[in-house]
Amino acid sequence: MKKIGVLVSGGGTNLQALIDAEKSGIIKSGKIVTVVSNKEGVYALQRAKNAGIESAVITRKEHGAALCDKILEYLKEKQVDVVVLAGFLAILEGKLLEEYKDRIINIHPSLIPSFCGDGFYGLKVHEAALEKGVKVTGATVHFVNEITDGGKIIMQKAVYIEDGDTPEILQKRVMEQAEWEILPLAVEKVCSEL
Repeated sequence: MKKIGVLVSGGGTNLQALIDAEKSGIIKSGKIVTVVSNKEGVYALQRAKNAGIESAVITRKEHGAALCDKILEYLKEKQVDVVVLAGFLAILEGKLLEEYKDRIINIHPSLIPSFCGDGFYGLKVHEAALEKGVKVTGATVHFVNEITDGGKIIMQKAVYIEDGDTPEILQKRVMEQAEWEILPLAVEKVCSEL
C-alpha cells in the first residue's frame, strides 16, 4: 500500500474526488496519509479534516525560497511514496523534484500540449480555450518535472465545448467529466506500478 501525499491550494474538489475514490475502492493500491496546503484556511484542509486525514500548512510567506525544501522534509517525515498535485498553485523545484522523480503527478484542465505551461492555470485555461474557439478540451494527468506541465502524460480525457459556455461553466464540466474521473484512475495506476 503506497502512501499518498496530496498538495492543495484551494477548495479541494480534486482532493474530494481522491477521498471518494479511495472509499469506493477505485484507489486500492494507495492511501492518502497527508494533505499539504501552501495557503492558510482553504476549504481543502476542512475536507481533509472531515475525512480524518492529517494535514499541514507550509507557506511561501513563512519559508520563502525554501518552500519546496520544507515540503520535501515534511513528505519524507510522513514516508510519502506518491505526491499528487490537486489544484496546487506553486511551482515545484529542486530536491523535491529529484527525490520524487516520476512519483509526482498533476492534473491539468486541458488536453496537453494545448493551453498549458507558465501562466495557464484555473479559469485562465478555459478562457484561452474559449477564446481560441476549440471544440474539444479536457484534462490531462501527467508526471511533474522541471518544465511547467512538461512531464510525461499518464492519462487524458476529452470534454466537448458547448454553445454558450462561459469559462466557469466549462471549468465545472471539465472537472465533473474529466478531472474527477481520470485523477483517481491515474493515482491508482501509479501506485500499483511502483
